Amino acid sequence: MNKTYVSTRNHQDQINFYQAIVQGIGDDGGLLVPNFDFQKLDLNKLVQLNYVDLATEVISTFVPEDGKELIHQACLNAYGKGLFPEIVVPVKKAGDVYVAELFHGQTAAFKDMALSLLPHLMTLSLKQLKEDREVMILAATSGDTGKAALEGFKDVEGTCIKVFYPLDGVSAIQQQQMVSQEGKNVKVVGIHGNFDDAQSAVKVAFGDKMLKEVSDQHHVFLSSANSINVGRLIPQIVYYFHSYFELVRNKEIEMGDQVNFCVPSGNFGNCLAGWFAKNMGLPVNKFIAASNKNNILTDFFTTGKYDANREFFKTNAPAMDILVSSNLERLVWYMSGKDGDKVKEYMEKLKADGIYEVDDETFARIQDQFKAGYLNEEEVLKTIKDCYEDNGYVLDTHTACGYGVLKQYQKETGDQTKTILLSTASPYKFPESVYKALFNEELNVYDAIEKLNKKTGVAVPKPLVGIKDREVLHKTHIDKTEIINFIKSEMEGL
Repeated sequence: MNKTYVSTRNHQDQINFYQAIVQGIGDDGGLLVPNFDFQKLDLNKLVQLNYVDLATEVISTFVPEDGKELIHQACLNAYGKGLFPEIVVPVKKAGDVYVAELFHGQTAAFKDMALSLLPHLMTLSLKQLKEDREVMILAATSGDTGKAALEGFKDVEGTCIKVFYPLDGVSAIQQQQMVSQEGKNVKVVGIHGNFDDAQSAVKVAFGDKMLKEVSDQHHVFLSSANSINVGRLIPQIVYYFHSYFELVRNKEIEMGDQVNFCVPSGNFGNCLAGWFAKNMGLPVNKFIAASNKNNILTDFFTTGKYDANREFFKTNAPAMDILVSSNLERLVWYMSGKDGDKVKEYMEKLKADGIYEVDDETFARIQDQFKAGYLNEEEVLKTIKDCYEDNGYVLDTHTACGYGVLKQYQKETGDQTKTILLSTASPYKFPESVYKALFNEELNVYDAIEKLNKKTGVAVPKPLVGIKDREVLHKTHIDKTEIINFIKSEMEGL
């Protein structure tokens, strides 16, 4: 099979996996997608594999036929060298909900699952392409992507990484993790603006003619660590299979039984990876996308209309404070029958008017597989408290959105399908909110960590131990309008 990748907007030459990883985004501003049928996997052959071998089997279906050994080595480096515990993704129970804990990597958030692997995919792709230019990795972050990307790419030969985050749009812990990041090739920049501003600027950078000229002059090229890069998306497929197999191995379900997945969703890459898994043979009934007060995805899955003309809220689940959900474009491409011209038209409407609406046929396909809901900030806190009191399980604010929306969905539909909730962060990433929810007291971030640990007994993740005392190494702040010029100056300094 000729495994090529194309753009969701129909104006990109077909390229292979290695080119897609390095390029990061379509030449036409679209997102790169596999232009071949998903390979159906034999679940019975995979169920007893460890995480490294499972990841190898899943990811190698997206690469050229001779690339499997390269992928195995990359997965071994990412998941088998002590960066994660022996059980890479533990699955715990909170009442009748199965919680897949995706936060046991280097930054205590789910982005580690893909961003621990992406640098290895990047370096092997550069070697396959015999590329000798330096790669400048760009990443916009609403909190967790930034630190995970910095950790993954620090001191990786032939790369440098620039991370942009909203100054008032991440938690205190997330900010401290980023601004204290060590590494000779890393730079962290706070922007006066929100995540959507940063993400939009990063996307624009890839098509900017002035930057292209400067990059050519300085023998450098741009790539992305955001989920616009298909190299972020594909590794996320693995933990859907893994968490399903955990239920089979623990005799909670029989092989072949359908499950639901409930996924806290902002940029939608996490949920989309599950849909890829379903197309590869995983028995999934419904995907339940959960949002915070910025409930643009809930409205889309309910109405078929994507309307970004709304107030932007800063919430206690800041990683989902997003109004431009990039990966939704990929889903719309698939659901519209891979009609790149139609997707291009939708995205142009979104850019011009802040709104688009999919056709009835596309919407019917989407609604058949996806449901959605959201919680406001007060409901998030109540959900954390209720889950702890009922089950002794401590949720972070984002996973609480998922848990609460799942309970709403079960009540409204009567659907009793066993459900796996993807837990996207440790509660210690947002300790002030979690402590307030549980004990009705407002504390500063570091006191909240200490008291949360004492009162719940939940261990503080190693990456967060002693974070208060780490030196601030990155102090650059710029306006959102200055991002392109900042990237230019960084290129000229290489």
